[in-house]
Amino acid sequence: MRARQAGFTLIELLVVITLIAIASSVVTLAMRDPAATRLEQEAARLGALLEMARAESRAAGLQARWEPRSGSQDVPGFRFIGFPDSAQLPGNWLNPGVSADVPGARAVVLGPEPMIGAQRIVLRLDNQQLVLATDGLGPFAVIGNEAKP
Repeated sequence: MRARQAGFTLIELLVVITLIAIASSVVTLAMRDPAATRLEQEAARLGALLEMARAESRAAGLQARWEPRSGSQDVPGFRFIGFPDSAQLPGNWLNPGVSADVPGARAVVLGPEPMIGAQRIVLRLDNQQLVLATDGLGPFAVIGNEAKP
């Protein structure tokens, strides 16, 4: 009688290698660019800040604006104009290197009117870009790279 040899068959080895290849490709696809994640975080924060400032402007009857500071100024970031100093609204990005641009305007008008007009803000970080926009009635929301409100 022959003793049975221990070991794996070729098919078993191929199945295991295939499973490892599939798992590693899923992990590779699931990894995100950290700059894109940080930019999405900045867009969500800015959208919330703009909506808060918009509501405050309407409630107080203030003519308010949001204006990005260009990279050439000493202080990067943005500023809210038209609010009293006691409002203490933030003016810095959470991540260094973030820049913003308002296409076709210098600032975003926030109120006091309920309809503010369609407006866009383009946020950039490294080679990533996001567009935050409103149609004038709805809240500011991320709409992607090329879409217009």
